[in-house]
Amino acid sequence: QVQLVESGGGLVQPGGSLRLSCAASGSMFSTYAMNWYRQAPGKQRELVASITSGGSTNYADSVKGRFTISRDNAKNTVYLQTNSLKPEDTAVYLCNARRVYSVGSYYNYWGQGTQVTVSS
Repeated sequence: QVQLVESGGGLVQPGGSLRLSCAASGSMFSTYAMNWYRQAPGKQRELVASITSGGSTNYADSVKGRFTISRDNAKNTVYLQTNSLKPEDTAVYLCNARRVYSVGSYYNYWGQGTQVTVSS
């Protein structure tokens, strides 16, 4: 069982930055792929950034060059550095942990989310 707690959201002006954190409890954090999703009102949940257990990263086209995902396995924490924020980045940002344990089956955990609002 993994519990995820996000923090770091808030209100920021366009062009600003926020650093989101996701602290995980439970064991074997380093074996999980970690993902940041976001969901804006009336829109589908969108995968923003991913980092594998080995440290490989992937980003949605909409955030490439502006967002950076990283992890600190010693602290059981994953981060999302968000720069050059735009109003369209406004959403609830959710942390996700996923690990395969057999063919076609995987552990999948979600945090409660942290609100990011980009507005002048």
